[in-house]
Amino acid sequence: MSLFPETAELVGENLACRRGERLVFRGLECRLPPGGTLVVTGPNGSGKSSLLRLLATLLVPAAGRLLWNGAPVARDPAGYRGAIHYVGHLDGVKPALTPREMLGFWTALRGAEHPAIDAALAMFGLEGVADWPCRWLSAGQRRRLALARLIAAPAPIWLLDEPSAALDGDGEARLAAVIAAHRDAGGSVAVATHQPLAITGAMSLALDDFAAPAAELLAV
Repeated sequence: MSLFPETAELVGENLACRRGERLVFRGLECRLPPGGTLVVTGPNGSGKSSLLRLLATLLVPAAGRLLWNGAPVARDPAGYRGAIHYVGHLDGVKPALTPREMLGFWTALRGAEHPAIDAALAMFGLEGVADWPCRWLSAGQRRRLALARLIAAPAPIWLLDEPSAALDGDGEARLAAVIAAHRDAGGSVAVATHQPLAITGAMSLALDDFAAPAAELLAV
């Protein structure tokens, strides 16, 4: 069963991003159709994280607009936010809670009626530590837990910032399998990364192509 209407896609038109007095990128065009994956690359400071935060509506574009299913996101930002999962480079794990409790907290925030907590723990190999305090988890296990929320409360669009950071080979394989299954179900994924990911048929977006000229930066 598809998570998407067949015509739904996320489109960025002429996007620009400003952080403080710095114009990070401008004139950026992108589209993320159902079942698609967009891999965002670029050196440190090129705006990979900023673009994902913009797509997640955590930043307001300095220019341009986002369209979701043919309509501006600005018309119904709450409805759009209900369709996305954003996993940033910080895991957001509370040391005193267990992985099971963290997933319960995250799914309650999303209003999930039937959270798939056990399935999420199993998908990322966390069954054995599900009831440990999160302070006992390794960096890789905390990353797996942050990613497990994708399974616990499904959403059609995933926005993932350096998702493979701290993962070992097994964790990377699990992440690749989860992304493939999500795409097969009609979901879409935007990934910001500087590490190779095993994602077949992905579209690429190099932020170097949208960097503002030095003269324009100096004029800001």
